[in-house]
Amino acid sequence: MEQNDFVNRLIAGEETAYGELLDDFQQKVFSTCISFVPNKEEAEDLAQDVFVEVFNSIHKFKGNSKLSTWIYRITTNKCLEYIRKRNTKKRFAFLQSLSGGTLPIDKTSYFTEMNHPGIILENKEKSETLFLAINSLPEAQKVAFTLHKIDGLSYQEISEITQKSISSVESLMFRAKKNLQKLLEDYYKKHM
Repeated sequence: MEQNDFVNRLIAGEETAYGELLDDFQQKVFSTCISFVPNKEEAEDLAQDVFVEVFNSIHKFKGNSKLSTWIYRITTNKCLEYIRKRNTKKRFAFLQSLSGGTLPIDKTSYFTEMNHPGIILENKEKSETLFLAINSLPEAQKVAFTLHKIDGLSYQEISEITQKSISSVESLMFRAKKNLQKLLEDYYKKHM
């Protein structure tokens, strides 16, 4: 019942309810964003987009799941949408360079935030390699792996967020681990 009261306060536009929502979810949302997009400024922008979306569509929340599940779903979708757009821009720039257009120089390093709690690796290069490998996984595997291994969510929580069965999540995790193992082995064979 408590969740319903809180959601009703949000729908009513109570400022204190919005403050509580930010207090409860700001760090979780930012953590998830930085798991998918490991750059502090980009992750902060994405987190803001998530809260704008939550505020604008709280009236659509049906209460079929926990509020946290619904917010994670919005966060994951925003991150994937951002990655898709960025990849499309990169492809366009590459095609432009092939056709004689100029290739814009991207001076922002994609991997600037490597002290994320879930990813404390020996050095920046290994972190970058791992993030590149995770990013090259099929989307469903990337989501399951990131939410489980980096954000520490249970299979049950991932099942609710992605609206897939627990056995599907287990299968995605198994395939993600296999694919990552292969990608990283291939990378180290080429670079060692």
